[in-house]
Amino acid sequence: MKSHPKPSRLENVPGATTLAAAVPAPLLACAVCGGAHSESQLAHGMNAGIFTLMGVIVTVLAGIALFFVHIVRKEESAAPPPSPDRPADL
Repeated sequence: MKSHPKPSRLENVPGATTLAAAVPAPLLACAVCGGAHSESQLAHGMNAGIFTLMGVIVTVLAGIALFFVHIVRKEESAAPPPSPDRPADL
Protein backbone atom coordinates (compact mmCIF):
# COMPACT_ATOMS: atom_id res chain seq x y z
CA MET A 1 0.00 0.00 0.00
CA LYS A 2 1.50 3.31 -1.09
CA SER A 3 1.30 6.28 1.16
CA HIS A 4 0.27 9.50 -0.49
CA PRO A 5 2.26 12.64 0.26
CA LYS A 6 0.71 15.15 2.62
CA PRO A 7 -1.01 17.96 0.69
CA SER A 8 0.95 21.18 0.55
CA ARG A 9 -0.40 24.43 1.97
CA LEU A 10 0.04 25.96 -1.47
CA GLU A 11 -2.79 23.80 -2.74
CA ASN A 12 -5.21 25.90 -0.67
CA VAL A 13 -4.17 29.21 -2.30
CA PRO A 14 -6.61 29.07 -5.27
CA GLY A 15 -9.51 28.26 -2.96
CA ALA A 16 -8.62 31.02 -0.53
CA THR A 17 -8.22 33.51 -3.38
CA THR A 18 -11.62 32.58 -4.79
CA LEU A 19 -13.20 32.90 -1.36
CA ALA A 20 -11.62 36.32 -0.79
CA ALA A 21 -12.84 37.52 -4.19
CA ALA A 22 -16.38 36.33 -3.42
CA VAL A 23 -16.65 38.34 -0.19
CA PRO A 24 -18.48 41.64 -0.78
CA ALA A 25 -16.26 44.73 -0.53
CA PRO A 26 -18.22 46.48 2.28
CA LEU A 27 -17.41 43.61 4.61
CA LEU A 28 -13.68 44.29 4.24
CA ALA A 29 -13.78 47.86 5.57
CA CYS A 30 -14.51 49.21 9.01
CA ALA A 31 -17.23 51.81 9.60
CA VAL A 32 -14.73 54.69 9.39
CA CYS A 33 -13.10 53.49 6.17
CA GLY A 34 -16.40 52.50 4.63
CA GLY A 35 -17.85 55.96 5.04
CA ALA A 36 -20.58 55.25 7.55
CA HIS A 37 -20.89 58.02 10.17
CA SER A 38 -17.78 59.78 8.88
CA GLU A 39 -18.59 62.88 10.99
CA SER A 40 -18.76 60.93 14.24
CA GLN A 41 -16.37 61.40 17.14
CA LEU A 42 -14.97 57.93 16.45
CA ALA A 43 -13.95 58.97 12.93
CA HIS A 44 -12.28 62.15 14.21
CA GLY A 45 -10.43 60.19 16.88
CA MET A 46 -9.35 57.57 14.36
CA ASN A 47 -8.05 60.26 12.01
CA ALA A 48 -6.16 61.95 14.85
CA GLY A 49 -4.56 58.62 15.75
CA ILE A 50 -3.58 57.96 12.16
CA PHE A 51 -1.99 61.39 11.76
CA THR A 52 -0.19 61.03 15.09
CA LEU A 53 1.29 57.69 14.08
CA MET A 54 2.26 59.11 10.68
CA GLY A 55 4.05 61.95 12.48
CA VAL A 56 5.94 59.48 14.67
CA ILE A 57 6.99 57.43 11.64
CA VAL A 58 8.14 60.50 9.70
CA THR A 59 10.10 61.73 12.74
CA VAL A 60 11.86 58.39 13.19
CA LEU A 61 12.70 58.08 9.49
CA ALA A 62 14.00 61.67 9.42
CA GLY A 63 16.19 60.89 12.43
CA ILE A 64 17.63 57.84 10.69
CA ALA A 65 18.31 59.86 7.51
CA LEU A 66 19.96 62.65 9.52
CA PHE A 67 22.10 60.09 11.31
CA PHE A 68 23.45 58.81 7.99
CA VAL A 69 24.04 62.37 6.76
CA HIS A 70 25.98 63.03 9.98
CA ILE A 71 28.06 59.86 9.49
CA VAL A 72 28.88 60.76 5.86
CA ARG A 73 29.89 64.33 6.78
CA LYS A 74 32.01 63.12 9.67
CA GLU A 75 33.69 60.56 7.41
CA GLU A 76 34.44 63.22 4.81
CA SER A 77 35.92 65.62 7.37
CA ALA A 78 38.02 62.88 9.00
CA ALA A 79 39.58 61.73 5.71
CA PRO A 80 42.96 63.35 5.14
CA PRO A 81 43.09 65.58 2.08
CA PRO A 82 45.09 64.14 -0.83
CA SER A 83 48.67 65.35 -0.87
CA PRO A 84 49.96 67.17 -3.96
CA ASP A 85 52.70 64.54 -4.37
CA ARG A 86 50.27 61.67 -4.63
CA PRO A 87 46.95 62.05 -6.51
CA ALA A 88 43.78 60.81 -4.88
CA ASP A 89 42.74 57.24 -5.61
CA LEU A 90 39.85 57.08 -8.00
